[in-house]
Formats: sequence, C-alpha cells, structure tokens
Amino acid sequence: MNELMKNLGAIVLLIGVIILAVPAITGGITNTILITGLAVILLGYIGHIVINKRME
Repeated sequence: MNELMKNLGAIVLLIGVIILAVPAITGGITNTILITGLAVILLGYIGHIVINKRME
C-alpha cells in the first residue's frame, strides 16, 4: 500500500498524459480536453511532491 501511495502522483500524471494523447491521435482536440489534461497533469505533479514529502 505504501508503494502505491508513493507512486500515486506519477499515476495521476500519466492519466493526464493519456487524456491529452488519445484526442491528439484521433484528431478530436478541444479546449475543454486541453484544460482537463493540463489540470490533471498539474494535480499529479503537485500531488507527487506533497505525497513524497509526507512519506519521508
């Protein structure tokens, strides 16, 4: 369980990348998708930093 918590931020970050990659490949990019992908990536990045500081 501890390993999952340490990697949770990176997992969320990868989900954000997938949110951006799938529409880019299929050609259905809209501003809503771009903003959602950016928000999820930033949430994962900040979450990764916060979680790893608390786990130490």
